[in-house]
This record gives sequence, structure tokens and C-alpha cells, in this order.
Amino acid sequence: MLIDTHCHLDATEFAEDRDSVVKAAATAGVSTIVIPAVTPANFPAVRLCCERYAGCYPAYGIHPLYIDQCDESAFQQLRRYVREELAGAYPPVAVGEIGLDFFVPGVNPEKQEFFFVEQLKIARDLDLPVLLHVRRSVDQVLKCLRKTGVRGGIAHAFNGSRQQAEEFMRLGFKLGFGGTMTFPRATRIRELATSLPLEALVLETDAPDIPPVWLGRGRNAPEELARIAGVLADLRGLSFLAVQSSTAENACSLLAFRRPAFSA
Repeated sequence: MLIDTHCHLDATEFAEDRDSVVKAAATAGVSTIVIPAVTPANFPAVRLCCERYAGCYPAYGIHPLYIDQCDESAFQQLRRYVREELAGAYPPVAVGEIGLDFFVPGVNPEKQEFFFVEQLKIARDLDLPVLLHVRRSVDQVLKCLRKTGVRGGIAHAFNGSRQQAEEFMRLGFKLGFGGTMTFPRATRIRELATSLPLEALVLETDAPDIPPVWLGRGRNAPEELARIAGVLADLRGLSFLAVQSSTAENACSLLAFRRPAFSA
């Protein structure tokens, strides 16, 4: 089975054909999709996807680029929502998408770090892993992780150095690889995907974003994960089945999937 550890299936880009997108993913061998929220306003939409599609699992968090839509009451809302959902039929597998983004101008870095650390505390208190957004901020994210302490998680769309990768691994994190890895000119990412321990890697699409090279600027979708897995297999000189099995096992070792996945 293939596990897409990061896909925004609730996004408006899928509003017209979401059923077909999920069916195409299942046909391509994608058994499981993790849907991270980005703001309390879309918690219900994420949950609805997980109610509607048996292979989908939620994560709830406040993305660093959405913090200006929130005040400190959002932390209480997040904590309450996650705690209640953990006892329900569609329990979250992580807190996320959370992190730091120092690439986009105009988003206060101090406020970002405050929101990030408070959400790490929620994950720590509820014993959940985290799905990390890390852009131009790897060292700062690692500093917050060392300071706060969580049970691990996934560094989504990993784009750091080998030394930084090893530090994430030391802290119990897996590294997410997706569409960027498919570009021949992404030499550093492809080298890391080739040489890092396979047990540290998980697959993702970040759909509808980060389309692989064969889509150009088109909409990404979870069905593309099969071809992304094929690229990783080619880079490492492994069979597709070996990559599929290992990355799925890595994801399952970290995220508590408690319901049956869908099939084609």
C-alpha cells in the first residue's frame, strides 16, 4: 500500500471532483491519505473528508501562514477539538500542519514561534506526533523541538541539509519527500532521497500543491504518489514494492491509523 502522509484533500481545488480524486488515488494504489488542517476554520472540512472517505485520517493544527486569522483562544479551541476527536470515531493521527515559515514576507517571526511552541505543547500533552511546515526555518524549528519535546512526527517537504536531516531523525522524525524530488535539477533533494536511511523516509504529495515534474504547473493529486514512489525507487535502485512497503511501514510506525483503509 501507498500512504500519502500530507494531502490537503479538503482544499477548494478539489471541490468539483473530490470523489473522483479519491477513486483515482485508490486505483493507483494509495490506500491511506493524511489530511492536515491549517486553521480552526477548516477543522470541520477536514473531519468531513475523513467521515466520507474511509482511507482518510485527520490532523489538526494552525499553519504559520494562517496565524494572523487567529488569536490566543485558538489554542484552547485546538486542544479541545483534538481531545474530543481522540475519543471519537475519526481520531487525529497528529497535530499539524504546524511550524515556521520565514520565506513568505510579512508574517511576524516571533508570533509564528509563539504559535508553534504552544501547539507543540498540545501535541506533547496529548502524546501525538506533529506534521511540520519548515521553510527557511530548519534550525529554528529544531531549536523549538529540542526545547519543547514531542514524540516525533514528519518534517513535511524536507528541504534541509544532511546534518539537519540527521538531527530530525535523532529527535524521532521521519522526512517527507514528494514532488520536488522528481525534478532532475533538484540535485540536493535527490541526493538526500538516495542516501538517507530508507527507514527515515515517508512519501507525500502536498496536493493540490508541489506538483511533480510531469504535471508542470497543474493541480497535484494523491494519485500521483505512485509515480513519485517510482522516482524514489529508481533513485535508490530498489524495486517499487520495496519502496512502497518501507515507506508505508515508516508512516505506520509513527501515525496511529485505527480504521481500515479504502481500496479501489
